[in-house]
Formats: sequence, structure tokens, C-alpha cells
Amino acid sequence: MHKIVVLGITGAGRASLPEAQIQRVLAADLLVGGERHLGYFPDFAGERLSMRQGLAVLEERLRHAYETGQRVVVLASGDPLCYGIGASLRRSFSAEVLEIVPAPSAYQLAFAALGEPWHDAALLSAHGRPTRDVVRAVCLSSKAGILTDDQHTPGVIAQALLDAGMPAGRACAVCENLGEPEQRIVRSNLGEIAGAQFAPLNVLVVWNEEPGSQRLAGAIPMPCEEVPTHPGIPDKAISTSGGLLTQREIRLLSLAELAPQAGEIFWDLGAGSGAVSIEAARWQPAATVYAVERRAMMCEHIRENLRRFPCSNVHLIEGTAPGVCADLPDPDMVFIGGSGGWLPELLDLVRQRLRPGGRLVLALVTLENLHTARTSLTDARLTQVQVSVAAPILGMVRLEAQNPVFLLTWRKTTTPQIPDLPA
Repeated sequence: MHKIVVLGITGAGRASLPEAQIQRVLAADLLVGGERHLGYFPDFAGERLSMRQGLAVLEERLRHAYETGQRVVVLASGDPLCYGIGASLRRSFSAEVLEIVPAPSAYQLAFAALGEPWHDAALLSAHGRPTRDVVRAVCLSSKAGILTDDQHTPGVIAQALLDAGMPAGRACAVCENLGEPEQRIVRSNLGEIAGAQFAPLNVLVVWNEEPGSQRLAGAIPMPCEEVPTHPGIPDKAISTSGGLLTQREIRLLSLAELAPQAGEIFWDLGAGSGAVSIEAARWQPAATVYAVERRAMMCEHIRENLRRFPCSNVHLIEGTAPGVCADLPDPDMVFIGGSGGWLPELLDLVRQRLRPGGRLVLALVTLENLHTARTSLTDARLTQVQVSVAAPILGMVRLEAQNPVFLLTWRKTTTPQIPDLPA
């Protein structure tokens, strides 16, 4: 049986293919591609199928063609397995059924046009994806290449990066119509790209000088010499007052229990200074974090800490839980570090709203709250954490004990319903 040939093609169209591949296309019984790709072969005499018909129609027709021994060629842009139709077909057809013939990808052409090494670049696509996900990835990368579309244009993405705190002078480039006679390379910066118009086929390249924690323009200098880009921000680097701070070791243990995953929703109830929210956002940039805090003073600390440690996936919700949680999406993870006397109501809320398989972690310091939580969550796991830190004394070192903390961890499970048996 003939394999389904998935043939990569560049913006130069038919001229980018060697003669042997052109003959394979012309000899096919079925030619599949976008309207632009199909237009490169006006002399093709067989059946044509436009990708506008949709993936379901495409896969059904390809399966029938393969099973009946027809010769099939699918035309794709660049490397079909790099954000292309090849990846979609691979979910429905085994590797043995497909023959992938790649052309240079848009990323390769863009970085080649810029004379820029790209082995260390983040390769991203904004096609049908939330802009915030692209922004997070760019913020964590030293260099990024982004495939854009009609809605997520270079101007839209540049503005989103500016809104996330990147300076307007950050270097970037738009590479239009790659491989075509109309190819154009525009080297600029985010401030100039935002709102500008470009040809529909392009790649946006952004250079990010300080990925991760990013000491962005206008950010407040840290009171410590170096702030890590990974979770574990030093306590002294966090803005707070009255000692209202979940300590670094407790934050890390809590996040290990919560285990944030990409795409998940995290509620931080009684967020205080926002330290846990920011750590969670840095731990998993593809999660969405809601920091819920009722005290105006602490909300100001959260805003300050978000200036120090920019996280586009943290959303401050100012108000009292559980009331303000009504409009939030159901969470996969919940952390409660401060209940403000609302612990029974918060636990009822979490039991109702937490998604199946979701995780709850409480950091408790009083025996009364521990009793309330254990009474409500009888199957929760309890850990008592006592941390001591080194402190100088007379030229020597002693250990200074911090307050003990009770970590209560609970996972929401679903109990299968057993049908009533007939009498």
C-alpha cells in the first residue's frame, strides 16, 4: 500500500521542490492542501481536497484513500511536524502509514534571515492559542520565535508583552513572507511593533535579556543580591508587613503537595503578601493563579511583589472569600494560608468547587484551626513542620526556631455511584 506522503513546501511554492517531488505530486490520485498550496499545481489532474473542509473530513478521506491503495500527497507549510498538519495526522495514523518530507520550517527561515542561532530559542505558536500562554513562555525564555495569525498579530503580541511588564525597548523582529520574493525583515522593538501592521505570513522574534524573574523597567530593586528565577524567593526579598508571610520552606513544601500542572487553576485564599501565588506562578507558568485577599494593605503588598517578580498568570482578586470566589473558575488547587475567621465557610466552598482530583493544602499555625480543619477533612494528611535557621551569636552560629506549622493536605476524590440492585 502506498504511504500517505506529507510534503513540506516553503513560501517559494512549487519552485522550492526538487523535480522528483513535483513528479510525485503530479502522479498522485489525491492532492490535499490549503488553497494557496493547491494553487501551486494548476496542472494536477487528480482529485483535490481543500483543508478548509475540516480535519474530520480530511482524515476520513485519507483513510479511505490509504485503504483502497490510492496515491496521496498532503501539502504542508515548512516542516509538517512543527505546529503543522503532520502532527494532527499523527494522532490518527501510525508512523508507518505516513511519509514525512519536511521543508525548512518558518522558524529556520526566520532565524537564518536574521543570522541568529536558534538552538536555544523557544519555538511558540499563537495559532488558536491564548495570548497569555505565549506571553508566559516569552517571559521565561532568552529568545523566542512566534508563529502569528490574523488575530494574534505581531502588534497584538507585542502589546501583550508590554502589558506584562517588558520594556518598550526590548529588541524584536518581524520576518514576513519568508522564502518568497516579497520577503521582508523588520528589526525593531516592542514599543514600535505594538499596533503596527504586517503581512499575514510572518514570524515574530523577541530577544529577552533577562528571562524568568526579569528585572523589568520600573521594577523595584531587590533587597538581596540575587533573586532566583526558580521557586524559592528569599523571604527578605518579599514585601510584607506584620510578619504576614508564608515562609520560604513552607511555600516550597506546599507547592510540592499541590504539584501545579499546565493549564490548571489555582486559588490562593487569604493570599497575604502573595508569596505563595507568585511562587506557584513561577513553578508552573502555564497555570492560572487567583490571589484572593480582602485587606487593602496586603493587596498593595501583592501589587508591589508582582512588580518585583512579574507574573502575567497571577490575578489579584480583592475581596472576602468565599463571596468573591463565585465568579472564579473551579480550581484544581487551593491553598489556604489565612482564613480570617472564615475557615469553616472556606472548607465548605473548597469541597463544593474543587474539581475531582483537585488538591487542597492548608498551612495552619493555631491548634483551634487545626481542630476545625481535621474535623471537616477527616481523611486529610497531616504534617507538622518545624524549621530552624542559622543566626549569628558572638562570632558563632546558633539555630533560631521559627513557629511550627501544620500542613494539612487533602485530595478530592469521586466515589462511583453503585446502582440499586433489583429486589
